[in-house]
Amino acid sequence: MISVLVVDPQPLQRFGFRMLLESSPDTEIAGEAENGAEAVRRTTELRPDVVLIRVPGVDGIEAARRIVAAGGRSRILVLTTFDMDRYALAALRAGASGFLLEDTRPEELLAGIRAVAAGDAVIAPALTRRLLDAFADRLGDDLGGPVREDLRLDSLTGREREILVAIGHGLTNGEIAQRFTLSESTVKTHVGRVLAKIGARDRIQAVILAYDLRLTLPV
Repeated sequence: MISVLVVDPQPLQRFGFRMLLESSPDTEIAGEAENGAEAVRRTTELRPDVVLIRVPGVDGIEAARRIVAAGGRSRILVLTTFDMDRYALAALRAGASGFLLEDTRPEELLAGIRAVAAGDAVIAPALTRRLLDAFADRLGDDLGGPVREDLRLDSLTGREREILVAIGHGLTNGEIAQRFTLSESTVKTHVGRVLAKIGARDRIQAVILAYDLRLTLPV
């Protein structure tokens, strides 16, 4: 069973999430929280698999940051009304494993919760590319400058660095395999090693790093 902590300021919304989670055979609600501070406290107490946050503004972002910084196993899924908004990127930077829009269908939300609980990123590579292209001008005033030096890059082999760049462009494992004439299983192994070496929780964090270090430029 996947345990979920629901964070939402509206009691009616929390009730709706509870009904949805209880209707699924593999999810259960671990608890509820009304705001970011309560979410942090309840996460420490309950240790849920997933923390579902629908708290607008800085409060939700700060909660995600503090939960991730605590180093527990709980993973963050953020719901937002904003499509391609600064809030979404801030949530990902805070350590969230992805974000979905509030009008996501119930089955898509459940699928997202399962993906996050399994250690995957919720946002598909194509959407990741759209998101980061939309915010590329905000990731650095001199994005077109030389690649930034970073010790995490030093640990990568030449092939792994190529894989990181490909991830930064939002390519799927299949697309990477085709580009480098590799099997998908080999690509999956490379991706796993890249994420481990750069300390990224998932592909989304790797994409953000690729943009921050100027390995990937908007196209």
